[in-house]
Amino acid sequence: MWWDEDEPMAAADAVNFKTTHWSVVVRAGQDPATDSAAALEMLCRTYWPPIYAFIRRKGHDVHAAQDLTQGFFAALLEKNQLSIADPRRGRFRNFLLGSVTHFLANDWKHAHRLKRGGACDFVSLSDDSVTEPSQDITPEAAFDRRWAESLVSHALARLRAEMSSDEGRFDELKTFLLSAKGQASYAATALRMGISEAAVKSAIHRLRQRFAELVRAEVANTVTSPAEVEEELRYLLSILN
Repeated sequence: MWWDEDEPMAAADAVNFKTTHWSVVVRAGQDPATDSAAALEMLCRTYWPPIYAFIRRKGHDVHAAQDLTQGFFAALLEKNQLSIADPRRGRFRNFLLGSVTHFLANDWKHAHRLKRGGACDFVSLSDDSVTEPSQDITPEAAFDRRWAESLVSHALARLRAEMSSDEGRFDELKTFLLSAKGQASYAATALRMGISEAAVKSAIHRLRQRFAELVRAEVANTVTSPAEVEEELRYLLSILN
């Protein structure tokens, strides 16, 4: 896999904590400028899956969960909703989970009114974000797992974008990021790519390092200080194992 004791994580690039997801939310709540609204819409797309998974595991059917998820993010965009966001209270993940819990308890009618009014149609209902959560876990666990999967997915997308000039190479090597040891063959990959097995192993090592850096950056984007990154990272990785 891309993260284990045999592949130590390289030091990530320094993170500017003035531009994290937390700061986007706070800035949008204080000043709903165009750039803040656009950035917040991106966050809604990113975190639609864990919110949807949480609502589904709360017992809502597919269509109700879709409506409620869209309605939640529509409400989040309203200035009076965002004004209560305070990074000092904890991680961005905890803020969203607390916010959606409160929303479900108090805003059913508001959720449906916003959805029907088309105030915030961020995610197409055909989007793969509607993947159903496991029936064997709690709503909170479903939320955290989809949260972790979203962060890893975004890191993988960024890695693909970085290698856009050689997508064939990326497609060959990404198997070694996402598969357990032994499931992918160095020799077979080397033969397909026309390079030595040693060259494949070296390329995989570099790819794993960069992927780990990008995952770290995604995690750093959801906490308030560098000191919190390692703890949050360990927790999210434990969910995926």
